[in-house]
Amino acid sequence: MSIVTVQLGQCGNQIGYEVFNAICSDFHSTHGLCSKKENESYQEACKERFFSEEKTGVPVARAVLVDMEPKVISQTLSMAAKSGHWKYDHRSHFCQKQGSGNNWANGYSVHGPRYRDVIMNLVQKEAEKCDRLSGFFTVMSMAGGTGSGMGAYVTQCLRDAFPTSFILNQVIWPYGTGEVIVQNYNSVLTLSHLYQSSDALLVHENDAIHKICAQLMNIKKISFRDVNQVIAHQLGSVFQPTYSSEGASQYSRSPLGDLMESLVPHPELKMLGLRNIPQMSENSLAYSTFTWPGLIKHLRQMLIAHAKMEEGIDWQVRPPLPGHPVPPKASPNQALHFNTSVANLVVLRGKDVQSVDLGGFRDPALYTSWLNPQEAFHIWKTPRAFNKYEKSASLVSNSQFLLKLMDNIVGKAWNMFASKAYVHQYTKFGIEEEDFLDCFTTLEQIQTNTAATLKPIKPECHSHEMLIHL
Repeated sequence: MSIVTVQLGQCGNQIGYEVFNAICSDFHSTHGLCSKKENESYQEACKERFFSEEKTGVPVARAVLVDMEPKVISQTLSMAAKSGHWKYDHRSHFCQKQGSGNNWANGYSVHGPRYRDVIMNLVQKEAEKCDRLSGFFTVMSMAGGTGSGMGAYVTQCLRDAFPTSFILNQVIWPYGTGEVIVQNYNSVLTLSHLYQSSDALLVHENDAIHKICAQLMNIKKISFRDVNQVIAHQLGSVFQPTYSSEGASQYSRSPLGDLMESLVPHPELKMLGLRNIPQMSENSLAYSTFTWPGLIKHLRQMLIAHAKMEEGIDWQVRPPLPGHPVPPKASPNQALHFNTSVANLVVLRGKDVQSVDLGGFRDPALYTSWLNPQEAFHIWKTPRAFNKYEKSASLVSNSQFLLKLMDNIVGKAWNMFASKAYVHQYTKFGIEEEDFLDCFTTLEQIQTNTAATLKPIKPECHSHEMLIHL
């Protein structure tokens, strides 16, 4: 089954390009560890999933590109065509000459409704090219105007037009130091609206990816493209074809459906995080060797200690034992840092994947009490290596990882809202103060539900305190 990618705004289009580039690079490579038949089966599954093909034989990305300014889309189309390995359909993009000015309301209330028909017509045409449609993968920023505001509007339109198709939103969490002054408003509005329309949100944090570039990739002057390539590598490591069950003879045909089934057991708990190991520069990779026990040990500790990369993991964090809220010989502070999960998916790629012991991920102490660990943990695997790594493992987790980040961004947005800062920039485009309050309430409910389901971490809900005062 095929996935249609919808790239929204500058961030979404730049990341989308890197995702297709990474996938195509992997698609065209062959691996000596796999038989010719295995490689051909993998390539066929990849092509069906992400590309259609013209008579020239050049794969064409199953994608729709949307931005309110032409520059990034023009660059993206050109770079793909010049690669010679793949391209976009030049008819599957939409742009205008005026952006949304980092204003969520402008993207959502003005540009979205104004250009809805032409954008959804492009999406419909792309969906009709698929023999079988698995769903939609939207790529967007949370903090801007077009990507976040129009992205939220387009996601809502996708849900209305394709009620039975899966929708996965990949969103970029903004830098904590601030990208634009109203990024917290934009993020609150984006998250609350996406939660109503999307089946799941896959979140990447700019700060975390930046650290990977600096500390693991050894990049001295980090560009947005460096950050986007790390994100693309992580996404490709999950979405490239795998066997989703033991003994399967065919690659999974419904990637988004399988992902939702594995990781979203409850509609109120659908925030997903992604970790990948190993990640390093090509120079370092040439002199490195990895063992599955070592990779799995690090990946498990990254999960429970809420670490975004293998460097700097807190090895003192341990799961609580039954009947013990605080692990033996651990301080209460260490216990509070334990990251409880609703569900986890581990994706293994490369040599000897059939022999990997993943028993540590089936530990009931890792999961909430209302779900059987056998139902909460899933494995996808393939003997085919990914992106020059002989062995690699990815973890997609539905856990507590975003609680503190969400609490922080909601708190900052509320403080601005309480003083009426920049609110007039939104009301002039139709987003009223009541709309803000509804969004704060939605996110507070998400925080409360997640905290109640996944103890022991409990966020501080600033919005609740302020709403009482109102």
